[in-house]
Amino acid sequence: MHAQHAPRPADPLDLVELDTLLTPDERAVRDAVRTFCDRRVEPHIAEWFEQGAIEEIRGLTKELGELGLLGMHLEGYGCAGMSAVDYGLACLELEATDSGLRSLVSVQGSLAMYAIHAFGSEEQKQEWLPRLAAGTAIGCFGLTEPDSGSDPGSMRTAARRDGDDWILDGRKMWITNGSVADVAVVWARTDDGIRGFVVPTDAPGFSAPAIKHKMSLRASVTSELVLDSVRLPGSAVLPEVRGLRGPLSCLNEARYGIAWGAMGAARSAFRAALAYAGDRVQFGRPISSFQLTQAKLTDMALELAKGTLLAFHLGRVKDDRGLRPEQVSYGKLNNTRAALEICRTARTVLGANGISLEYPVIRHANNLESILTYEGTVEMHTLMIGQALTGQAAFR
Repeated sequence: MHAQHAPRPADPLDLVELDTLLTPDERAVRDAVRTFCDRRVEPHIAEWFEQGAIEEIRGLTKELGELGLLGMHLEGYGCAGMSAVDYGLACLELEATDSGLRSLVSVQGSLAMYAIHAFGSEEQKQEWLPRLAAGTAIGCFGLTEPDSGSDPGSMRTAARRDGDDWILDGRKMWITNGSVADVAVVWARTDDGIRGFVVPTDAPGFSAPAIKHKMSLRASVTSELVLDSVRLPGSAVLPEVRGLRGPLSCLNEARYGIAWGAMGAARSAFRAALAYAGDRVQFGRPISSFQLTQAKLTDMALELAKGTLLAFHLGRVKDDRGLRPEQVSYGKLNNTRAALEICRTARTVLGANGISLEYPVIRHANNLESILTYEGTVEMHTLMIGQALTGQAAFR
């Protein structure tokens, strides 16, 4: 018979003790990111969201680099070389502060840096990866276009040869970090299929006007990229990939981080609702004592634990043998959908205060409206899983 150990005291934020699944090193990574976010970002994030801008974004990016969070799951070139679970835990803590903060780190590391790391020449890696890892340079990733979202194969941005050079023309849309980036990884049609290009943003003909009037991801730089006969040397093309496999493999890296990050936003909203329900007195007692409020809190806690456990499991599988695209879709689809529902439920617990930026709930809920559809819409991830289940591609 096994000896019976005394149960641990209950933690309302982790009733099923998911924390015990982490190694001491993983907890140290988690705690370091949480401490940084609490000190550096939390005091300002509501104001940044309201203003629609992160103040001193270059300074903040450099601090993220000093902490080792930029391209942290990549090897060499100044990258930290940490595990997928470590990266996921960082994404969770970053997004518990704000989805815009996680987006900055995700686009830098999982899209721009990953593309160069996986498909770039040695010269491209040496030129850009150390600076991007240190946060002294900022990167963006240009795939989506005004008329090409879920169907990237229909992109219109084109690159043509002119002697030894390339000439790029086109537009990209909804590009995180675009207006502040030093380098853009841009995907374009060529006579040889879709290719990726490393584009310095000071190249003549390149501009990145900011997208205004957003009601979501306001503490994030979102831009259009305009390429007007941008001339690049022949060495600007990513040599190791052709076709959509390149950008889609980058997207799978980012989608994995979203599966973790969404649970951070959900945890923040749940935590706010739990605390508020204990403090808010109506009819002579805290609203946490009412059955309907307890039902809401229970449902939120269940979905938060299940989503976090799914993200953790996917991280272990990724570290062990890699993830298939439909496995990434499981995490992205389930966890963004669950997180949005948690935030909406938390909003009802807070009543009118739920729409105030004095609390994090409406900010997370608004942000998750973007997270729900970027890096693959609900429909596309549903059909990715459907194809894996049935063998039938319903979206072609």
